[in-house]
Amino acid sequence: MRHPAADTFPPTTYISTFKGNRFYPDEPRIDGIDIEDIAHGLAYQCRFNGQTAVFYSVAQHSLMVASLLPPPLHKAALLHDAAEAYLGDVVKPLKHLLPAFAAIEAGVTRLIAQAFGVNFGQPPADAGAHGAAPPLGCAVHQAIKRADLVALATEKRDLMPNSTEAWSYLAGIAPLPDPIVPLSPPEAKAAFLAAWWALADAPPVPTPHTNAPDPDRHACAHQDGACDGTAQGAQGLPAGLGVAAA
Repeated sequence: MRHPAADTFPPTTYISTFKGNRFYPDEPRIDGIDIEDIAHGLAYQCRFNGQTAVFYSVAQHSLMVASLLPPPLHKAALLHDAAEAYLGDVVKPLKHLLPAFAAIEAGVTRLIAQAFGVNFGQPPADAGAHGAAPPLGCAVHQAIKRADLVALATEKRDLMPNSTEAWSYLAGIAPLPDPIVPLSPPEAKAAFLAAWWALADAPPVPTPHTNAPDPDRHACAHQDGACDGTAQGAQGLPAGLGVAAA
């Protein structure tokens, strides 16, 4: 039953965060972007809309993705799903039906990138338009996306045992050999924050240039869309997170 006083007050236009900051999704605007708000929101949020065999957080997923990339990409990898701390982890099929949501998510992602000085390497919306070639080389976005798919393949195997059908976007993607060891929300939050503060003094990744390969190869070499830095592991990140120790 609707409370009679419900119509006498204007609707709330913001979402309160763990630290008491405010997120205004219709602008979008975040008053006080705080890494603990992001860590908390991601750690207490289950992947796959909660349809997993055990609880597995977006924060732990982010740690796994970061562990598959070379050190200069760790910051961006940790924050690649940070918008979900404010918006929730909307499942892909539903997101495709909500173009307005995708625009809000892109705006929040830009706010986070600016606040923390990270480069997600995503090409502009009009990249490739009017016959123009898209950016060349191994962009940050390509490397993170590849690692994200490897993590996804591992998560599907270990956390969704009844989802036996093939997922088309995982074609050709091999999961990691070791099984996932799920962390509790407090553990995942602590691990995420520890990883972030360990990287806090690391320099930001420069914006990739169209025809300028990285001179000291800190990014990665482009090989069939994959990043050959994925085998370098989680230097600078807490060991053993996301997968079982070998």
